[in-house]
Order: sequence, then C-alpha cells, then structure tokens
Amino acid sequence: MPDIALVAEARAERGSSSSRRTRTDGRIPAVIYGHGIDPLPITVEARELRGALNAQARGSVLFNVQVGGASHLVVAREVQRHPVRNTVAHVDFQIVRRDEIISATVAVNLVGEALQVTRAGGVVEHALLHLVVRAKPGDVPAVIEVNIDELEVGQAIRVADLNLPSGVTADLDPEMPVVVGAAAYGGLEGAEDEGAPSEEEPTSAAEEEASGEAASSDEASAES
Repeated sequence: MPDIALVAEARAERGSSSSRRTRTDGRIPAVIYGHGIDPLPITVEARELRGALNAQARGSVLFNVQVGGASHLVVAREVQRHPVRNTVAHVDFQIVRRDEIISATVAVNLVGEALQVTRAGGVVEHALLHLVVRAKPGDVPAVIEVNIDELEVGQAIRVADLNLPSGVTADLDPEMPVVVGAAAYGGLEGAEDEGAPSEEEPTSAAEEEASGEAASSDEASAES
C-alpha cells in the first residue's frame, strides 16, 4: 500500500486551551517525535486526518507528513478520541525508517461463522482483540483476520495458529488463545455431572445415629 500523505502546520501554542481552540477551528492537534528530533507540535485539518485514518484501516500504516519544507515518514502510535463523541482529539506520530523493525498493535477481526459451536449450544469467545506484532513499517498489516468456520466447542485458535503475513511475527506467548469455542454456562457438561451417580452416597446425621443405636442393640443382645 502507498504511504498516506498528510499536510500539517507547525503549532506554536501548546496546552489544553490551545488544543480546544484548534479543534474548534476544524484542525486536530498532533505531535511528531522520534529518531532524536525534538517533539514537533503540529495541527492537521480534521477532515483530511479522518480520511487518512480511514485509509489506514484499509491497509496502510505509514504516513508521510509534510510540515513546511520537511517530510516525515511516521506511524500513528497513539490516537486519542473524545470519550463521548469518539472523534479524534490528538495523534502521536512516531518517526520510523523503512528498514527498521518496529512493534505495533494490530486489531484482530473474526471472519466466518462457527456453526459447529452454535449448533452445539456453545459460544464464541473473542479472547484477544489486539495482537502485538514486530515487522518493518511497510509490512505491518492494518488488521489480522482469523477464520472461525472450523472452530468447535472445546477448541481454541492460539497465537501460534495465526497465518501472519511474510515478515511479521507475533510478540506474544504463542500459546495465548485468540478465540475459543466454549460450552455455554450450565450446558451439557453440567447436566452430565448432575445425572452421574456418585461413588459413595452421603450419610446424614440421622442415619448415622440410627446406625449407631442398631449397633449398640446388637452388642447388648450378644452379651445377654
């Protein structure tokens, strides 16, 4: 995927009040940092940034940010959003090189339908929503898709089972479950346990007392 181009402006003022004014003017505050440069505060036109982030979701993770006469190859390391409106409030852009290995967090999406799980009355548990990967910036996928068509109750798809793109490795425990076909709570397993006979029937206190009295009676008869 080609780099996503963004045109930014240097931002002189900093602070929460300045950021609010910037957003009111239709621009989003951001910062560029990394590879030894001083953090560079910038602003990006809100509509352009929204389109760039949407393009990122479709496949590319690299941004080429133009600030004045300089160009910076960056990744969006952190996107802060409004807690209610979910609009972008601030973006941290980290400078990268095309030949370096970086760590990135990638969303995990489930595709397909686990019919064998649902027909058995089970549930699909999406245990891992994001995966930390290591790769060159241009190789980092926008999303990792996991097909659950063959999933069954009692089975799990783990990190080691994922079909990652070439040049991409997972930075998590290979045995960590990504998605699990779980039995519904109170389902068949519980019913089997309830219906199974116990190896030893519990004895109540009354039964123990009656048994003791009978034993005493037998001993008395034997002595007489």
